[in-house]
Amino acid sequence: MRIEVRGDVDARAIEQLRRCAQAGDAVAGVLCADGHVGYSQPIGGAIAYPDHISPSGVGYDIGCGNKAVRTDLLTEDVRADVPRLMDEVAARVSFGMGRKNDEPVDHPVLDQILHADFRPQRKLVHSARNQLGTVGAGNHYVDLFAGDDGHVWVGVHFGSRGFGHKTASGFLSMAQGGRFDERGSDGEMDSPPVLFHVDSEIGQSYIAAMELAGAYAYAGRDVVVDKVLEILGARSLHEVHNHHNYAWREEHHGVDCWVVRKGCTPAFPGQEGFVGASMGEDAVILRGTDAAAGAGLLHSTVHGAGRVMSRTQAAGKVGTRAECNARDCSFWVTWGQFRHERDRAGATNDRFTLCPDHPDGRMSKRRGRIRDGLIDFAAVQADLATKGIELRGGAADEAPDAYKRLDVVLQAHADTVEILHRLTPIGVAMAAADTVDPFKD
Repeated sequence: MRIEVRGDVDARAIEQLRRCAQAGDAVAGVLCADGHVGYSQPIGGAIAYPDHISPSGVGYDIGCGNKAVRTDLLTEDVRADVPRLMDEVAARVSFGMGRKNDEPVDHPVLDQILHADFRPQRKLVHSARNQLGTVGAGNHYVDLFAGDDGHVWVGVHFGSRGFGHKTASGFLSMAQGGRFDERGSDGEMDSPPVLFHVDSEIGQSYIAAMELAGAYAYAGRDVVVDKVLEILGARSLHEVHNHHNYAWREEHHGVDCWVVRKGCTPAFPGQEGFVGASMGEDAVILRGTDAAAGAGLLHSTVHGAGRVMSRTQAAGKVGTRAECNARDCSFWVTWGQFRHERDRAGATNDRFTLCPDHPDGRMSKRRGRIRDGLIDFAAVQADLATKGIELRGGAADEAPDAYKRLDVVLQAHADTVEILHRLTPIGVAMAAADTVDPFKD
């Protein structure tokens, strides 16, 4: 078994990669320079299994990926109109949970779901229809870029939404002896991989279900990009479209394998990929080279810059607070602390308070931030504004300082990919701060 690691990555992520590769007698395992710890298999990792497929390796957001489109618009002709355009993108494209507009969406993939080979997926067609063309939260986005070729580019990043999440959850439940419509235990971050033999009935069912979820993810990105092109009044001149959470049947080191990539972009010789950074930094269009080094990486490359701090470290923690009801009072304690002190005092009425400034007041139970993060998001927003980047939504957990620098990450792969275009963000649309979304990657 061959293991190759690029860049400066966490030792725990490397151990995760080894554990997953050894469990399935893998031909090879790769950890790209944007790699970091994930559920079971590290994000940024690729593993080539001769006889197994891994639903835990593909992950919950089956088919998550990127699409970029070069438009026929020139940046200099639309720059002054970017604020209005981003307002319309934010109004007409739904981010996070649910759908906030009622524009009808249809696509042949919905008929494929209705007649899915894996019959339990057919029951998901209603939610799949409702979420088609919506974008998740977290690091999922719709961006406008100024390309180094003078053209406006559109870039999107998201996956198969609830349809893929329920598909993954269902198979992980089945692996534990449950039903597809049940949710199994997620297990620990360092859990061993869930593996299905590709010749087994469940293995064949998962492959069919995964491929359908991937088709749904592709369709969703197509729908969103088409909507943004409509808003811009633009045509597409060139498209780059890739999954980075998926499994493909490929040949490596003379062996036919299922290559499970999690947060990892395919980069075969001549194959183009769109790789985004953070909300304030350049993205790139890259292409795999024919260098022999690419074979050692299973012809895989980065899918982003890679996190250096968790979402909670960056943005802090949101939880339940007890807040003073007095006008303009900012006093609060965690709900657990409030209950502990109230019970210790033997208080039973709603007039109990811990606020030193309003001893006769009362406190209410509300959601709020209970621990500050390391990122000053107001400063981030001000910095983006000085760079001319129109931000809609977003939060501290997606700030540039929560990530590695993309140029540094790409340098670790310089012998296997070439940069074709650099794309500078001029408009970024994401889910609003504190949006809860279980379907992000």
